[in-house]
Amino acid sequence: MRRGLTLGKFAPFHRGHQMLIETALAEMDELIVMVYATDVTEIPLHVRAGWIQKLYPSVKVIEAWDGPAGYGDTPEIRSEQESYILHKLDGLRITHFYSSEFYGDHVSKALGAVDRRVDEARVKEPISGTKLRENYFAGREYLDPLVYKDLIIKICFLGAPSTGKTTLARTLAESHNTVWMPEYGAEYWREHQVNRRISLQQFELIGPEHNKREETLTLQSRKYLFCDTSPITTFMFAKDYHGCAGPVLTQLAKDAEKRYDLFVLCDTDIPYADTWDRSGNHKRKWFQEQIVEDLAERKVPYFLVSGTLDERVSKVNSILKQFIKFSNVATVP
Repeated sequence: MRRGLTLGKFAPFHRGHQMLIETALAEMDELIVMVYATDVTEIPLHVRAGWIQKLYPSVKVIEAWDGPAGYGDTPEIRSEQESYILHKLDGLRITHFYSSEFYGDHVSKALGAVDRRVDEARVKEPISGTKLRENYFAGREYLDPLVYKDLIIKICFLGAPSTGKTTLARTLAESHNTVWMPEYGAEYWREHQVNRRISLQQFELIGPEHNKREETLTLQSRKYLFCDTSPITTFMFAKDYHGCAGPVLTQLAKDAEKRYDLFVLCDTDIPYADTWDRSGNHKRKWFQEQIVEDLAERKVPYFLVSGTLDERVSKVNSILKQFIKFSNVATVP
């Protein structure tokens, strides 16, 4: 049995790490990857470990929550790291230790394993986690789409028709030099409506396409993706038209509760734009109440923005300034 081991913070998991793992998988019968907890990134350990498990299902992933924090080449640190690794393996025999770092020498000796270095000079994949953490967008070519999409902060704007969602999403995207997701449901409705209505079956088509387009835009995003509505909004319109929603849309609306990092509800305090595709200011008020009740039922926290466009932009920017990806939204004032 040729059993390999590699370890690291994988913060984030990049092409260099992938080359290391793929090299080991090609040479070994079995591969173990030990993922360390760390304070150099806000990305949770289980998310980083999950990237590896999803991309390489055959790998055995060990989450090292209690791993030593020390990093360096002193006798004390070497001893601490070696003892921890041996303890975590609990007697499991390792034949090859894979790395691209100086510690490959002393860890492989402690394991009684072959010291297998892969691209130590970073020639084939000239990237590092430190460099990527400075600017994920600039280094996105070194990140698998599965990883990159988890690094983007997704903000969903909700609200009744004519509450300024589109203008706010577009304005914020322009100011942050990123992309935004237009409301696909509105586009579909304009193209397919008959007497201002679409069928329940047609509603089932909107959510999947909205999410598909959103996924594409996520990979083009620079830190933020501003989304004009979500399948939750489409779900609300389906209930308004037909008194219910189909199973596909109902599930996508449920999934949307965790799909976004932040929800922002646009207030009805701005003048109503009475265009042909809307149903009047009285309907706006009623629909807004329904959205608020639906969010309460879903237990989805949100921020309310009111006032002028500048005031709304300022409020959202204040929220973003204090928000950290994967953090508790309740900590934002």
